[in-house]
Amino acid sequence: MKAIILCAGYGKRLHPYTEHYQKTMLPLHGKPSLEYIINGLKDTGFKDFIVVVGYRKEQIIDYFGSGDKWNIKINYVLQKNLNGTGGAVLLCQEYITEQHFFLTWGDILVPYEIYKNTFNIFQKEKQDFVLVTNYSDDPHHGAAIYCDGPYCLNIVEKPPKGSSESQLNNCGVFILSTKIFEILKELKPSRRGEIELPEAISIGIKKEKWKVRVLKMDKNQFRGDLGNLEVYEKLKKDSRWLKGFKT
Repeated sequence: MKAIILCAGYGKRLHPYTEHYQKTMLPLHGKPSLEYIINGLKDTGFKDFIVVVGYRKEQIIDYFGSGDKWNIKINYVLQKNLNGTGGAVLLCQEYITEQHFFLTWGDILVPYEIYKNTFNIFQKEKQDFVLVTNYSDDPHHGAAIYCDGPYCLNIVEKPPKGSSESQLNNCGVFILSTKIFEILKELKPSRRGEIELPEAISIGIKKEKWKVRVLKMDKNQFRGDLGNLEVYEKLKKDSRWLKGFKT
């Protein structure tokens, strides 16, 4: 199974740092944040990576190259038009040769056990789709996930502040079936002008009767959103979160 990491965005909320850095290459305790993700996925067993690049792509490509230093293989896909997570994933279709692929946002850090647990659920339960959630007092910055037991019923992208009845947020870590590509091809841009991957999953649940298995992170489990300036500043000063990132 191949692992896709989305790393094309500008990181506008991280100015002034992203005037000089690709946000996934921001330094954290001696290495770029993206390296933590790659190490965790490698530790889970992934060897074949697709990294979607765009803004300041040369920083990622120059640092990681072909992946030889990490004993992995990396292919790079250029997202010229930054038209959302769904648009980025669709660019990878020609590189996916199996029925399923792993996907993570490039600016989200989670303990390595999350990657392993996600893959274990896929293997043991033979699930076509696995979606990871984290707890949030109000998921208005992300996507609210509504569940029936261990399965997703609905996804509401960027719900208005204070309107969500769910405290489960789309974490940004998935295993997806290649069935997602057909919906993404037909999906129209959202009000933000983007092709939204969560919307495609929601359509699959409602119209195609997909069963999307949800892995719920614990309420107090670490999740680092590196698209957020305040979070990045905090993670730079505090190294305690690194205990979940041991290989």
